[in-house]
Amino acid sequence: MSEQARQEAMGGVRSLVVKLGTNVLADARGRLDRTLVERIADEVHALKARGLRVAVVSSGAIGAGLADLGLEKRPTALPDLQACAAVGQATLMRTFDEALKRHGRHAAQVLLTRGDVEDRTRYLNVRNCIHALQAYGAVPVINENDTVSVDEIRFGDNDILAAMVANLLRADLLVLLTTVDGVYRDAGRTERFDVAVVDKMRSPLGVGGMRSKLEAVATVLAAGEMAAIADGRRPNVLADLLAGKSVGTLFVPTKAKMRAKQRWIGLARRARGKIVVDAGAAKAVRTRKSLLASGITAVEGEFEAGDVIAIVSTGGEEIAQGLTNYSSADLAKIKGLKSSQFAKVLGDRPYEEVIHADNLVLTD
Repeated sequence: MSEQARQEAMGGVRSLVVKLGTNVLADARGRLDRTLVERIADEVHALKARGLRVAVVSSGAIGAGLADLGLEKRPTALPDLQACAAVGQATLMRTFDEALKRHGRHAAQVLLTRGDVEDRTRYLNVRNCIHALQAYGAVPVINENDTVSVDEIRFGDNDILAAMVANLLRADLLVLLTTVDGVYRDAGRTERFDVAVVDKMRSPLGVGGMRSKLEAVATVLAAGEMAAIADGRRPNVLADLLAGKSVGTLFVPTKAKMRAKQRWIGLARRARGKIVVDAGAAKAVRTRKSLLASGITAVEGEFEAGDVIAIVSTGGEEIAQGLTNYSSADLAKIKGLKSSQFAKVLGDRPYEEVIHADNLVLTD
């Protein structure tokens, strides 16, 4: 992509999420690099002064806690890691707030767990809160709530958290700042990708430390938005990227933008179970038609009406995710049946469709 094409793409950016990795924020001793935080704060302020909406997803709480507590190495026990996060989060936020106050702004702490984006009401509350903070001129600094997170409710990585936040806010651009200037074609880092499309990049890119970043990129591109991976230690990295300069690797989407509800169904919530469908139903779903019980061959897992479930082919390929109108127990009774037969089996027929087309998002 030419620099002019980059400029045109970036000209449409009105909202962005900036993710800062732990290594970007650490100095040579592994402690929080206050100078770098100040520089990022300067760049964020400059973007906000131009009228852009900016949210920051920041790692580094556990690392900051290690220094504050005088620990020589990162602990392995979950309670110790949570304690480090609790202490370090205060230091992290204070550092951001002091850096932003030089510009008359505030840092606003937002701590999330996976459950906050999977529950529809909490999801909307988080979005509304962040929008209000941005309207006040504050900078949301978002992190995973490590003090309460366990495996079942973790995002797993702040790259994934950043992608979830970008989709929650319908941001035009996700910027993942790391310690390398983008994605490279070879292990020797001699030839960097300038612009990439995820569909064509799976094989050469899905390796090493880039794995979680590429998962995050794929999530954002699936929603129809752009993403970039760039060197967070490069001066003016955000300004140069938004100016359309050849900075890092820019990923451009091949799909149209998803609606807000589609993003929550297809990208934010994890499926609670599976429905296996025959070839006819699979074809209908792929053409964005509602799923009927007559095409269902099997039901896997336990779920309730209103849960997000996965639709898979008889070969095991996931086709879509959607909000089910029926529980797994009821679906086990009506699978393979026509809707006219529901009342006889269930005593009622609240819905003709198992999943309505409006509540369906293709994922294959």
